[in-house]
Amino acid sequence: MDWEVFLAPYTQVVDELKVKLKGMRAQFEYELEHSPIEFVTGRVKPITSIIEKMQRRNIPAAGMEEEVQDIAGVRVVCQFVDDIYVVVNMLKHRHDFEIIEEKDYVSRKKESGYRSYHLIISYPVETIHGEKKVLAEIQIRTLAMNFWATNEHSLNYKYSGQIPSNVKTRLKSASEAAFRLDEEMSKIKNEIQEAKKIFNRKDQNSQPEN
Repeated sequence: MDWEVFLAPYTQVVDELKVKLKGMRAQFEYELEHSPIEFVTGRVKPITSIIEKMQRRNIPAAGMEEEVQDIAGVRVVCQFVDDIYVVVNMLKHRHDFEIIEEKDYVSRKKESGYRSYHLIISYPVETIHGEKKVLAEIQIRTLAMNFWATNEHSLNYKYSGQIPSNVKTRLKSASEAAFRLDEEMSKIKNEIQEAKKIFNRKDQNSQPEN
């Protein structure tokens, strides 16, 4: 297989989604001052990770495009839990891709303590051979959830998916602590947003004139 040719449409999907999501963030800031989107990242799954996932799940080469749904992945990070659902609702009302599956691990966390909202989408890419529909995963989570998930991912890599039980227990406790932080921050959301507006206005007023 020519991996460079195969992955090209996935790279295009990630690039286009990042531009669109960052555009949404800018629009919110222009119109409402508060954006539910804190930042956006994206990546194409490394070849070694694709192969490892296929072997682990016994996915044949012919089924890779349909069954490995996160080859193209984009992550939207929010300040508050409520923001996650604002972003999800906006994405559901877009017409430039189709949502084919959604998984709410925010209200129904995984056994490990993992929390995030996943959307699997079918995204039309224009190639030199015509339109190609590519599956991609969009993850929406808070800063606290992202911090936890990033560290859990690193530990899974270190222990090849077999994290020691004592570390798992601590991870679960850390997940609950992170969610409590999200809940507490949500209670003072209005105060935080008002403080941010004041800071931004002060910062703009202190800019030197051209």
